[in-house]
Amino acid sequence: MSIDVFRKSIALFASAGLLLSLGACSMSSPSSADVSSSASSSETGRNQSVSDDGSSDEKPSPSAQASEEPELKVPEGSALDVLEQLPVKGRAPKTGYSRDQFGPAWSDVDHNGCDTRNDILNRDMSDKTYKANTHDCVVATGVLNDPYTGKRINFTRGQDTSTAVQIDHVVALSNAWQTGAQQLSEATRTQFANDPYNLLAVDGPANQQKSDGDAATWLPANKSFRCEYVARQIGVKKKYDLWVTQGEHDAMKNVLSSCPTQQVPSDGGVVTPLEVQESAPAPAQDENVYYKNCAAVRAAGKAPLHRGDPGYAPKLDRDGDGIACE
Repeated sequence: MSIDVFRKSIALFASAGLLLSLGACSMSSPSSADVSSSASSSETGRNQSVSDDGSSDEKPSPSAQASEEPELKVPEGSALDVLEQLPVKGRAPKTGYSRDQFGPAWSDVDHNGCDTRNDILNRDMSDKTYKANTHDCVVATGVLNDPYTGKRINFTRGQDTSTAVQIDHVVALSNAWQTGAQQLSEATRTQFANDPYNLLAVDGPANQQKSDGDAATWLPANKSFRCEYVARQIGVKKKYDLWVTQGEHDAMKNVLSSCPTQQVPSDGGVVTPLEVQESAPAPAQDENVYYKNCAAVRAAGKAPLHRGDPGYAPKLDRDGDGIACE
């Protein structure tokens, strides 16, 4: 063999060896696309299983598992029965609560061109007049038979007079926040704050006195309305999947013990308290009547005494509901 032929043979063997080496590296090292595909398949595998027939049963990742929203349907039946369906838990921390968590105050959520406050004033008051050029939306004057106090209130809209009638959240926003509303979406909380089912036009001072109290800490002075009031709270809590505290549950049950057939109010139902009978002016000679105790009131045939009646005194009204010597 000549030297030239020998050299050419050596060169060919070297080239072949280099090609084989490169091919082996290519086969043993996956490309970046292969790595990405493998990682994606591994991640997917943690969130789905494959059934025997080859179909996949995909499961959402934890980040996709949002809390289930309530059905937003008012229950039917007796308030006592629905009360027993509500979970009983401790009050959650108030941490993070603000009015803003329930959307802008008095939004026009039903898009009827009128804000929620005036919608409720329109619903609950009689003998109304309206501010000009508001398409019968903004109530200028009206009469409210207040369910909380039993009083007849003549309402006049104005900077110093509008607060005489306020719109109360039957289940207060703060109470709702601490009994389950933290888990609701912002949209559902906004609906809660503007839901006519949870709103009543009431006496302003009574609403201020209630503040964010539940049934364990505050009840209307008008005892004839307490059953319906508590039943509506129960309906609201069931509608929005909220819970009650043990004290709240027991207070509600105690109120309903005097009216065991009380039904949960229907959604959209308008509160229609009994017409308030205005008392005739007391005779002049009775203006300074004084009773030592309730025995004296009963002996005079004047029991019960209502706040404003001649002889009424706070000391005779032990529970502070405006009715003495019951």
